[in-house]
Amino acid sequence: QVQLAESGGGLVQAGGSLRLSCAASGRTSSYAMGWFRQAPGKEREFVARITWSGSMTYYTDSLKGRFTISRDISKNTVYLQMNSLRPEDTAVYYCAAGKEYRRDYEYWGQGTQVTVSS
Repeated sequence: QVQLAESGGGLVQAGGSLRLSCAASGRTSSYAMGWFRQAPGKEREFVARITWSGSMTYYTDSLKGRFTISRDISKNTVYLQMNSLRPEDTAVYYCAAGKEYRRDYEYWGQGTQVTVSS
């Protein structure tokens, strides 16, 4: 069983930055971690993914260059650094964990709200 807890969300002005954290507990060895987001009235969308070792990362094309995913294995924590934020980045951001050989995710956090004002 894996438990995930996001933090770091909040209100920021357009052009600003935020760093989200996802603290994992339980048996996370060999789990890839991902970030997703869901804006009001929209479907949840993929943001980024990182392998267990942190050696490989993946991003949705539209966010490359502004968002960076990373992980600290010693702290069992995954981060999402978000720069040059735009109002359209406003959403609830979720982290998720899934076995590296699978494309789906087994465990999800409760989400953290990010609001970008114009």
